[in-house]
Amino acid sequence: MTGERHGFQAEVSRLLDIVAHSLYSDKAVFLRELISNASDACDRLRYLALTQPELGGDGQGYRVALAPDKAARSLVVADNGIGMNRDDLVENLGTIARSGTAAFMQQMTGDSAKDMALIGQFGVGFYSSFMVADKVVVESRKAGEAEGWRWESDGKGEFTIEPAELPDRGTKITMHLRQGEDDFLEPERLRHIVRKYSDHIALPIVLAADGKDETINKASALWTRGKSEITPEQYTEFYHHHAHAFDDPWLTLHWRAEGKIEYTGLLFVPSAKPFDLFHPDRKHCVKLYVRRVFITDTCEDVLPAYLRFVRGVIDTEDLPLNISREMLQHNPLLAKIRHGVIKRVLADLQKKAEKEPEGYGAFWENFGAVLKEGLYEDQDNREALLSLARFRTTASEQPCSLADYVGRMKPAQEAIYYISGESVEGLRQSPQIEGYKAKGVEVLLLTDPVDEFWMPAVGKFQDKPFKSVTRGSADLARIAKPDGEAEKPAAAVPGIDALVALFRLTLKEVVKDVRASERLTDSAVCLVADEGDMDIHLERMLKQHKQLAQSFKRVLEINPQHPLVMGLAKRVGEKSNGNGDKSEDLAEAAWLLLDQARIVGGEALPDPAAFSKRLSEVMRRALA
Repeated sequence: MTGERHGFQAEVSRLLDIVAHSLYSDKAVFLRELISNASDACDRLRYLALTQPELGGDGQGYRVALAPDKAARSLVVADNGIGMNRDDLVENLGTIARSGTAAFMQQMTGDSAKDMALIGQFGVGFYSSFMVADKVVVESRKAGEAEGWRWESDGKGEFTIEPAELPDRGTKITMHLRQGEDDFLEPERLRHIVRKYSDHIALPIVLAADGKDETINKASALWTRGKSEITPEQYTEFYHHHAHAFDDPWLTLHWRAEGKIEYTGLLFVPSAKPFDLFHPDRKHCVKLYVRRVFITDTCEDVLPAYLRFVRGVIDTEDLPLNISREMLQHNPLLAKIRHGVIKRVLADLQKKAEKEPEGYGAFWENFGAVLKEGLYEDQDNREALLSLARFRTTASEQPCSLADYVGRMKPAQEAIYYISGESVEGLRQSPQIEGYKAKGVEVLLLTDPVDEFWMPAVGKFQDKPFKSVTRGSADLARIAKPDGEAEKPAAAVPGIDALVALFRLTLKEVVKDVRASERLTDSAVCLVADEGDMDIHLERMLKQHKQLAQSFKRVLEINPQHPLVMGLAKRVGEKSNGNGDKSEDLAEAAWLLLDQARIVGGEALPDPAAFSKRLSEVMRRALA
């Protein structure tokens, strides 16, 4: 029977070539990846068999088998796990980098360490088999199904799939090795690779060679061993296996909780940002075991979504072995385990922040935006999260804690000031912070979308309220200058009140108010939200995501000390001297300054053509 022929997704042949020839510095990694996949398949079947004994109730012990064949120059990796049917084979083996092949290709840098991390992020470890093989055959039969399937590819752009008579469930991967890769047929070489990379796998890894079967790993769950028995290398390899990642863990937590509830935790914080960190599902990657039996890797009650970057295992003795995933959601014991795990993770992060501030800074760059979700969602742990938070400010390039900010507050400063926007560089140029910089008042520069939600939810830190510099009045009059000098009242500008009144009348349909500014020192104008109104950046963000249809009127602030504004104020009330009424010119200036404030604030002009026409007319008059 001729098998179905399928083409891989676009760009996959190029990706396969990169994986096979350019990406990995150690070819032996392919065996680790295949063994990890086999272990996962057995774990999934073991869980399903708890409620469906017929799937795994044939007395077969779960295991992974390696079988080198020197005569055929092939290496087999087989498991008796859950197996795959036709649809699984097409979806899992015919769709490389399911998160998006094009996106994967864009991330390729040629840097070995970075590119290896990307492999783990995209889940394409299976294709590392093409490093050593010029043909790969996968034979698989899914547990509970009678029909088996055979998948075959040379890794050059196509694969075939056809039915196959298979006596048992599970998956068998046969790699026909390339010339020069015969060392992967040597039993001693295979033993060395398994002991280096996969000794921690909780299933027996059996080597069938020289006429006998030999278990070549310890086959005990790593987290059940004492910490003194585990080397840093073993922790790292367990992380690689569990997370299917190639970076090293930034933080390792291994502990056993005893008392009313007993459980063991082996958790890792990655050193590289997972590619799906901001996926809408916000799923975590911590597996739940009961007495060393895998239960689920999608239990939302083990850890909250804001700790979804954590990888690892939680194993408890106290939950029933046959608990269903539905029962897990309402189990009070799991809620207590969750509480303890969160406390432990946050406490260890705090220790790292205190002992290794530079390393913690790198962690915050990777995961700070996710951790801040907890400030909005987890009121019970809000204080701990606030102490972990770091922020860039107008006073320093290095992120600082809120406690550090409060310690540097100016005398008479009563609030923690912040500004939100798209980038730190853009915020540093915002006209709204000019007055604060002139007074030496530090302003937090917030660029994560979640900042707009947790700030109002938290409200204050150490009794100091958070206050946006783009909303309400500036409250700067009582704060002394950096040199300690008292603020001298600005000289009254003749005609400024009349200019403000004229601008109010001219722009009354599009702005909420026009007023003289206390916050501007260099710029002529800026837009701010009135006290109690939605902040400008939040409105813009909600409109971009189609979550807000209406626009709020803003307050236009003008700088009375700016030469342009002073010149306009001087012209208010002047007689035309035979040149006609100049109120029309002043009205045009009001519209131009409003559009200038919009541009500086990063907003799109509602009528670019009108702005261009006004600007051209002003320039024509100036040249006349």
